[in-house]
Amino acid sequence: MPPAPLSRSGKSRRTADSPISYYVQKALSTPGLISFAAGLVDEGSLPVDEVGAAVAAIVSDPAAGRAALQYGSTQGLPALREQVLNLVCDADGVRPSDVNLTAADVCITTGSQQLLYLLGEVLFDPGDIVITEAPSYFVFHSLLQSHGAKVLTVPMDADGMKADAMEALLERLRRSGELSRVKVIYTVDYFQNPTGLTLANDRRPRLVELARRFSTDHRIIILEDAAYRELRYSGADLPSVKRFDPTNEFVVYTSTFSKPCAPGLKTGYALMPPDLMEPVLHLKGSHDFGSANLAQHVASRLMASGVYARHAEELRTVYRKKRDVMLASLDAEFGDFPAARWTVPTGGFYVWLTLDGIDTGPSGPLVPAALETGVMYVPGEFGHVPDETGRVPNNECRLCFGVATEEQIAEGIRRLRKACAAIGEGKRAKAKVGV
Repeated sequence: MPPAPLSRSGKSRRTADSPISYYVQKALSTPGLISFAAGLVDEGSLPVDEVGAAVAAIVSDPAAGRAALQYGSTQGLPALREQVLNLVCDADGVRPSDVNLTAADVCITTGSQQLLYLLGEVLFDPGDIVITEAPSYFVFHSLLQSHGAKVLTVPMDADGMKADAMEALLERLRRSGELSRVKVIYTVDYFQNPTGLTLANDRRPRLVELARRFSTDHRIIILEDAAYRELRYSGADLPSVKRFDPTNEFVVYTSTFSKPCAPGLKTGYALMPPDLMEPVLHLKGSHDFGSANLAQHVASRLMASGVYARHAEELRTVYRKKRDVMLASLDAEFGDFPAARWTVPTGGFYVWLTLDGIDTGPSGPLVPAALETGVMYVPGEFGHVPDETGRVPNNECRLCFGVATEEQIAEGIRRLRKACAAIGEGKRAKAKVGV
């Protein structure tokens, strides 16, 4: 007799595997495949020696070693929280007191992904609304599905999320009586995942003004995901959205050591309003009683010694070259291809390629054609939510230049152009035989 069926929670039933999992597994299991899919970091530049020296210094000092190997606090290592506070405020050109922040407003998390999940647990009930860019970070969409939240989107242009469109959406929700369900505005505002676009300087204070103005019966939180901020390759740094929240009420700023240092540390951080910090810590305590203490001590030592800042600068050089190779390769291979256009990011890991008239989706012809030539991308439709008719754009690709070598980037773009040509030849062959 078979066992009785397992009775799962509603949240468990709403939670599905991320669509990127297939692409990561495919890349790992296919020798010779060039992957522009998963947002992995450059392996050759991982700070092995620097982290090794930091660990050795910690464990060679009995007191420091015992402190690092003991439990830490749920909120995180005080020294690291102070360093994170100064890192963000220095980048914004302000003192912590100018924006009503102290180290008590900083939480150390197990990567920035944990903060995204914890904040959802604190704020969302099924049916609540989150407003994101279109397209947006698709892993966050999966998280929202788990919480039962509804995603509404605002289009982007070359300057990021359109502030006028955001205002129009909020006004429409106010008129329809749905504004009370809007809990979060989510933006990846530096070199966005997946498009590589950056929110323009003049739209940043406007976003805070909109959140403040439409927070009538409850506060709308802006979740600023700044994971790629430190990987800028050209132009001046822009102030964070958090910089325009001087009362520390409306913006949660989250980032990570994964991209500018090492993802194996699995350490992120967030700056948030005090009345959010307490419930976040209550839930985080139920999750883990605090993120890995040794990793926090390592990150703190890297920052205190100046190694972290120097390594981030080295990474900017590494990734700038990779970006330039990808852009040059796209120009060489797709410059004469009228259906193609792409973003030119000033930082981060991603180029957004649009191929008019070509189905780039997971069920379309380009995915298998690309795999046949030995290259893989992420279908752009994963970054969208269906419109009122249930449709999503299916002519876009996310290309990540993080893990591939410069030689692989050039060859991968050549293979992708070959796959596009193969699709075109297949269409012509079908037309000839009247299919």
